[in-house]
Amino acid sequence: MSQIIINGKKKLSGEVFISGAKNAAVAIIPAAIVSNDICLIENLPVIEDVAILSKTLESIGVKCEFKNNGHSLLIDSREVNNFCVEYDLIKRIRASYYLLGALLGRFRKAEVALPGGCNFGSRPIDQHIKGFTALGAEIFIEHGMIKAHAKKLIGTNIFLDVISVGATINIMLAAVYAEGTTVIENAAKEPHVVDVANFLNMLGAKIKGAGTNTIKIFGVKKLHGAEYSIIPDQIEAGTYMIASAITNGNIKVKNIIPKHLDSLSAKLREMNCEIKEGDDFIKVNASNKKLKSVNIKTMNYPGFPTDLQPQIATLLSVSSGTGIITETVWDNRFQYVDELKRLGADISIENRVAVIKGKEKLTGTQVCATDLRAGAALILAGLVSDGETKINNIKYIDRGYEQIEKKLSSLGANIKRI
Repeated sequence: MSQIIINGKKKLSGEVFISGAKNAAVAIIPAAIVSNDICLIENLPVIEDVAILSKTLESIGVKCEFKNNGHSLLIDSREVNNFCVEYDLIKRIRASYYLLGALLGRFRKAEVALPGGCNFGSRPIDQHIKGFTALGAEIFIEHGMIKAHAKKLIGTNIFLDVISVGATINIMLAAVYAEGTTVIENAAKEPHVVDVANFLNMLGAKIKGAGTNTIKIFGVKKLHGAEYSIIPDQIEAGTYMIASAITNGNIKVKNIIPKHLDSLSAKLREMNCEIKEGDDFIKVNASNKKLKSVNIKTMNYPGFPTDLQPQIATLLSVSSGTGIITETVWDNRFQYVDELKRLGADISIENRVAVIKGKEKLTGTQVCATDLRAGAALILAGLVSDGETKINNIKYIDRGYEQIEKKLSSLGANIKRI
C-alpha cells in the first residue's frame, strides 16, 4: 500500500501550475456522449476519477483515447451499444450519476448503479430524480441500480428544493433534447456548472443563465462534436494557497481564474496574508506573518466552498486565537478531525460546528485519509508538523490531485510517495 511521507517545517516558495478542474472534468466527460459525435476535451487533470470515467464510457461502447500525456481525451460516442453502467466500474466515484442525465437525454433510457465516492454524509439524489420525473421520465431503483426510461422528454419548470450542483448539471444534460423549454430555478451557480453549460453550448445546445439562480434550456434536435478546454481547478488552487499560508511561504499559484477564489482570498487577507492577484494568478505571501484565526461558514458558490473546509481547518489549527467553522453543505464532513487531533490539533465538534483553538505547533505521526479533501488537509498538516508524518489511504488524494507530491516538492517541501 502506498504512503505519502512528509518531513515538515519547510517554508514553501516558487510557482505552481494548476491543473484542469476535477469537478468540471467528471461532468463534461459524461456530457460528451450526448453529442453522438466526436469531442476532444482538453486541460484534463491526470487523476483517478478521469481514468475511471474513461473506462466506464468504454464499457458502454464509447471510444476513448488519451492524448497530450493524459491531459486531453478524444471521445467518440457514435457507437454506444449499452445503457447499463454496473457498480464495479463506478463504485469509487460520485460523478457517475451524470451518466444518468447524459444517457437519458440522448437515448431516453439509462441504468446506472447508485454512485460511490467519498463518504462524508448523506448525499441523496432526490433532486436529480425530481428533475428527471418532471421532464417525463419514469424512475425505478432496483437491485442497487437507478433505472430511467421515457417515451419522450418535455421541457418544464423545475424548482430545486435545495441548491444542488449535481442535480443542476444532470437536469441540463437530460433537457438538451427535450421538447420546448426547461427552466431550472434555485440552480447551483458553481464555476463547473457554468463550464458544463458552455461545453453543451459548444455542441449546439441552447442554454442561458448558467451562473445565476435560473437556467433555461431550449431543446434542440441535434448536437455535434467540438473541442473544449475545461476551466482550472479552484479547489486545487485553493489548497496551494493555503499551503503557502500554513508554511509561512510565498507561492504564486498560476493558471487560475482569480474570481473563483474570492471567498478564500478574503479569508486569507483577514488572517494576515498578503494577496496579489493578476489576470491568471494569485500570489500568497505569508512570510514573517503571524496568522490569526477567523470564523468561516461554508456555503454554495460564491460562498466559501465546502471542498476547502478541511484545508482551512488545518490552517486554523496553527493560527493565533480561536476560529469557528460552520458547515452548511454536508452533514458529516468533520470526520477527518480525529486524524488532525492525532497530529496535535485542538478541535471540538458539535453537530455542524467546529471550534478550533490554534496551537504553536503540530507533531508528525501516522494518519489516514478519510476522503479526498481530508487527504489534502493531512498533507497540509504534515507540511507544518515537527518530524515525520505518514499518510495512508492516499487513493483518495489521487482521485482529485494531480502529482501533488511532485508539485509540493518543486516548492521546497520534503515529501515523497513510497
